[in-house]
Amino acid sequence: MRRDGKKVKVESVEYALTPHIMPQRNDSLNFIEVDIPLQPMQDYLNAKRKEGKRISHLALIVAAYVRVLGQFPQMNRFIVNKKVYARNELNVGMVVLKAGQMDNGTMSKVNFDPADTIDDVNRKMTEYIESNRGEGDNSTDKLAKFLVSVPGLMRFGVNLFRWADKHGLLPRAIIDASPFHTSMSITNLASIRTNHIFHHIYNFGTTGVFIAMGNSREVPKRKTDGEIYFEKCIPLGIVMDERICSGSYFALAFRQFRKYLTNPELLEVRPDEKDVIRETKYRKDKYPED
Repeated sequence: MRRDGKKVKVESVEYALTPHIMPQRNDSLNFIEVDIPLQPMQDYLNAKRKEGKRISHLALIVAAYVRVLGQFPQMNRFIVNKKVYARNELNVGMVVLKAGQMDNGTMSKVNFDPADTIDDVNRKMTEYIESNRGEGDNSTDKLAKFLVSVPGLMRFGVNLFRWADKHGLLPRAIIDASPFHTSMSITNLASIRTNHIFHHIYNFGTTGVFIAMGNSREVPKRKTDGEIYFEKCIPLGIVMDERICSGSYFALAFRQFRKYLTNPELLEVRPDEKDVIRETKYRKDKYPED
C-alpha cells in the first residue's frame, strides 16, 4: 500500500496491459493544444475586481481542473512499477519566482479538494505564492539543498528515492516535499511573456498531466455562414500520460474543463459531496474545514 494512493483494478484488458507495454512515462505521452476563449474569463475577472476580489487567469484554470477531477477521478490516477493507483489527494505543482529574480524560482505544490470553489482555489494559491516568494526555503528547497550539500549524496539519494518510490517505500515526508508527485503540474509562461510549450512529464514521480499556459493569441474561427473571424484565446499545451485512462475519457474531461472556463460562474458554487467522486479515501489532514 503506497502512502499517496491505493492500487486499483483496471477492468479493461487493454489498459491492464498498457503499463507493461509502456513501462516508462515518456513511452506513453500524448500532446494536445487547447485554446480557451479569453473574453469570458476576462469579463469574469473584471467583474470580480469591481467587487474587490483579485483573481488571476491561472487561478481560474487551476480551479476548473480541480473541479474536473471531482467528476473524472481517473484523471487523478498514476502508474508506478506497472501498477495503477488512485491518488488519495489532489495537488497541483507550480513554479514561483522569487521576488525581483527572473532566474531564481522554487517549485512545490498546493493541495486542493475536488469540492473547492474558485474562492478556495484562489485563496490557497495566493497563500502559496506569497509564502514562497520570500527569502526562506520551502520543504522542496531544503531537501534539494541537503542532497547537493554532501559530495556524492545527490546521486545516491536520488537513486534511493527512485528505488523506494518504485516499491512504495518512499516516506510521506519526501512525497509531501516532492514536486514530482502531483495530480497535475502547471507553468504560466505568459507571466514571462513566452509562448506555450509542451512540457515533458518526469519519469520520476507520479505526475500524469502537465499544462503550460502561454501568451494569448488570435485564433481563426468560422461562423455558420462561412465567414472567418478571429477570437482571442489563451493557448494551453497539455501533455498527458495516456496509461491512466482512455482517450475518450480525457476528451470528455477536457470538454468539461473548457465549459468551466467559458462559464467561470459555475466554479463559484460548491458541489454537493454526493456529486464529488473520489476513488479512494482522501487524506483529511490535508483539507481542514474552512
